[in-house]
Amino acid sequence: MIEELARRYLHAVDRALPGYVHGLYVVGSAALGAWQPGASDVDTVILTSRPPTGDDLAQLAAIHAGMPRSPHFDAVYLEPALTRPWPTDRRAVPFVVDGEFRTDTPCGELTPVLWLTLRRHGIPVRGPAVAELGIQIDPEQLRRYNLDNLREYWQSTVTTFAAELADVDPASVVDGGVVSWFMLGPARLHYTLAHGDIISKAAAGTYLARLFPEYAELARRAVAWRAGEAGQFTAADLIAARESVNAVAEDAWRRFGG
Repeated sequence: MIEELARRYLHAVDRALPGYVHGLYVVGSAALGAWQPGASDVDTVILTSRPPTGDDLAQLAAIHAGMPRSPHFDAVYLEPALTRPWPTDRRAVPFVVDGEFRTDTPCGELTPVLWLTLRRHGIPVRGPAVAELGIQIDPEQLRRYNLDNLREYWQSTVTTFAAELADVDPASVVDGGVVSWFMLGPARLHYTLAHGDIISKAAAGTYLARLFPEYAELARRAVAWRAGEAGQFTAADLIAARESVNAVAEDAWRRFGG
């Protein structure tokens, strides 16, 4: 499926814009060996031969509109001038998220984590070997990004859970995707801080269980749910997920925030 989508995209872009795409690299879950049919998207970094014109952008929009809706073929486009700084400032570049092509909004994918994933695990479909791309990652920038993301996104987001669930029966069924998201996401950032590498959500469940054994069973269930196993989550599980977010973030700041 991954190779088929990449070939379909390249066939379309080469017909519409000959010579425009000179590099395509698979990142995300597929590069980490954790891609799951029906659950994962195909994430890519696409290197272009020139800055895009208005016509280029219109052609790219049409190409992505014609790609399958599931799995999404997501992408970040980099013109030549941006393949040396490997930007992490979330500037506006052409990108596709959840299958939607965007050109005039900040690209939240432009982070040190994306370039670390590309450098360590990227799969070349077209273009030079990853080692030849000259990807530079500032360790301090990577550290600060992960620490700030734990505090400003993950912890900030779960602050409302207690109030929102105050009058909810703890046994009430909640969305398994939400529980899994909050159980597994922060542990991935913690792992990067500890080891300087990227792991999949499935591996994050194992890592979280080692860090905090009290969350091992819920982490196991979250990983199993993402793999397609039947399972049900409750409001009590969501509260536990909130507690795990805070535990992971606080531990990361204690260990790596100095």
